[in-house]
Amino acid sequence: MSDTPAAPNDEDLAAAWGAETETPTEDPASAIPARVLNQAEIDSLLGFDDGSGGNENASGIQKIINSGLVSYERLPMLEIVFDRLVRIMSTSLRNFTSDNVEVGIDNILSLRFGDYLNSIPLPAMLAVFKAEEWDNYGLMVVDSAMIYSIVDVLLGGRRGTAAMRIEGRPYTTIERTLVERLIHVVLADLSAAFDPLCPVTFRYERLEVNPRFATISRLSNAAVLARLRVDMEDRGGRMELLLPYATLEPVRDLLLQQFMGEKFGRDSIWETHLAEELWNTEVELDVVLDEQTMRLADVIALHPGSRITLGAVPGGPVALRCGSVPLFEGKVGRRKNRLAVRIDREMLRAGPER
Repeated sequence: MSDTPAAPNDEDLAAAWGAETETPTEDPASAIPARVLNQAEIDSLLGFDDGSGGNENASGIQKIINSGLVSYERLPMLEIVFDRLVRIMSTSLRNFTSDNVEVGIDNILSLRFGDYLNSIPLPAMLAVFKAEEWDNYGLMVVDSAMIYSIVDVLLGGRRGTAAMRIEGRPYTTIERTLVERLIHVVLADLSAAFDPLCPVTFRYERLEVNPRFATISRLSNAAVLARLRVDMEDRGGRMELLLPYATLEPVRDLLLQQFMGEKFGRDSIWETHLAEELWNTEVELDVVLDEQTMRLADVIALHPGSRITLGAVPGGPVALRCGSVPLFEGKVGRRKNRLAVRIDREMLRAGPER
């Protein structure tokens, strides 16, 4: 006889299941224990599992947090301005360094100003500049690799050797002076890139090494960031241009325009055609001899044969109107058996009410 217990049949399992479901919920000791999530499941729920921090498809609470990063409007013409800046900088930096320089643009993105300040890799130099015509500020960041590369190139460093970097010390006066010269060149190129769209002058203000002292906008305000890559054979680095949306507000309508090829702004062909057609437009002019205010009963009482006495006197002034707009004032006369009006003066038109 075997001692092995018999396998439970279906009836026993059903009875056990029924007993569990009929257990009173008032007794906490008999309640089913709640399932505890492990760390991996918590990370997955919050959206912080490996690689999801910068993933556009992040889910969970991380996606809710990222929803606060509003997708700001795209400015097509600004992208063309930055493309033009890259081409101009390639030429100007070759003349500035007397070396073979290649400038490229990595990406253009929108972000909050405070998030960008917290993400700046230090050490770096932060140049604050002002857009004179727009009466606002922008920020240019030159990273450490670019600083040492430009110093090495301008001071005659040998080619084929990487620029020596000494971290953990403040930048010297020579390094700051050379970087300021580079910033002046880039700002002049940025002004030239905006010229076909609208004239603007970017003036260098100051150079900072601490991001806290380079706060040119509220931390929650939106800004446009353009990341530029500068290669000088085996040397180089990165430069970043940040323009708050408040700075671009005066030319927002121009930056929203669509474009064709390298054509900036307005279309002169349509402007010329519209101007020519306007000159050929026919308008009606009404000569108003007199105006009277009458009661409705008097108007209803009018019938064929009724007389309306005008207040105009012979040789008195009359008004010439186009619709309801007064244009000229003149006198009625006769020319070759036809009534004519001689214009004496132009009537001043009131501006729009504010």
